Amino acid sequence: MAHKVHQKIFRIKKITDWDSRGFYKKKTPQYLEEDFKIRNFLKKKLEKVGIGRIEIERFPGKTNVIISTLRPGFIIGRGGKGIEDLKKELEKIIFKGKERKELKLEIQEIKDPWSSAVLTAQWIAQQIEKRIRYRRVLKQTLDKVMYSKEVKGCRIQISGRLNGIEIARREWLQRGKLPRQSLRADIDFAQAEANCTYGVIGIKVWIYKGEKFD
Repeated sequence: MAHKVHQKIFRIKKITDWDSRGFYKKKTPQYLEEDFKIRNFLKKKLEKVGIGRIEIERFPGKTNVIISTLRPGFIIGRGGKGIEDLKKELEKIIFKGKERKELKLEIQEIKDPWSSAVLTAQWIAQQIEKRIRYRRVLKQTLDKVMYSKEVKGCRIQISGRLNGIEIARREWLQRGKLPRQSLRADIDFAQAEANCTYGVIGIKVWIYKGEKFD
């Protein structure tokens, strides 16, 4: 069997960094549990907004949460009310029965959604859940992704009971370059799931954006 490695983990500390970083030290288990709760809460709360990436930075006495989204205005709200309400809800989850620290939320806009593997995978999942033919979805998505200037290559793979057939299988389409074994290659990778009546369809997206040099 082939040995498969997560594309982001393969490049950690070479051209990418961890999504959770900062001062963890002896409280690593406690802080990692908090990170897990933060990500779960934000993904469920902001499911329809289009969340690309959630980064957590920890400093002594301060936690900074960076949210990359397609629609920052929906999160911030009128006069910043939305982000203040979100901050209060997060504080209740994180600091319940614990010492309160400073929590800061930072919202970043994703200008091109088709250059983000996470948002592309989410869009594919939504289309498949609407019972649109998977081959049509794959071709449409590849056309939209490859239209982006910074994208050099893309691969989309789906697996499961495609179109409701009895036997599960895997299908994929690829265009352009995709050097998955090169550590210099800037590859954005994401996974998603489409929950259909006939079962779960797994989705994987690779987007190659050229090479990065130190």
